[in-house]
Amino acid sequence: MTEQITKTTPLDAFRRARRMWLKGEKISLAALADDLHIGRATLFRWVGNRDLLIGEILWSLYEPLYKEARAQTPGHGVDYVVGVFRHINMTILHFSPLRKFLHQDPEYALKMLTSSHSTLHARTVEVNTHLLKDEVRAGHLSPPMNIQSLSYFMVRIAESCLYSDIIGGREPRDEELEDACTAVRILLGGKV
Repeated sequence: MTEQITKTTPLDAFRRARRMWLKGEKISLAALADDLHIGRATLFRWVGNRDLLIGEILWSLYEPLYKEARAQTPGHGVDYVVGVFRHINMTILHFSPLRKFLHQDPEYALKMLTSSHSTLHARTVEVNTHLLKDEVRAGHLSPPMNIQSLSYFMVRIAESCLYSDIIGGREPRDEELEDACTAVRILLGGKV
């Protein structure tokens, strides 16, 4: 009988780390390498450092949510953009693995979620900019300000609501997120 040898891949490492994060386990690259029976140098070559790995995990959760929101939100223009914003951020607000991540190490979590240098923040602004540009190109939206700035402000408004417990000591609330939707509507030049 021939014994099959399976080779661990970078995708295996990512999937294992993602499962750990979703369970609320702290990700240690040394422990991950041991768990996968690979050398630490190999793992570092595959995933970079811990921040990069966690950034990719966060993005792997955000990107499908963004696509889902775009596909499921009806309409166009201001209503569409606000609907996509609401869908994404209401889902994030109630995503328990993220809440756990925030409360395990608030300073680190905020850095990973909101720093201008973080993978997630940069890509979130980028896809939001793409959304706005699509609506402008289609003739459904004519924002009263620069699209890049508008996209950045929208992301920061969402972050201030989603992480208000860490940033300002107030529990995040659905009502506050609805107020954020109104603020985004105003920034887009829509009527309240």
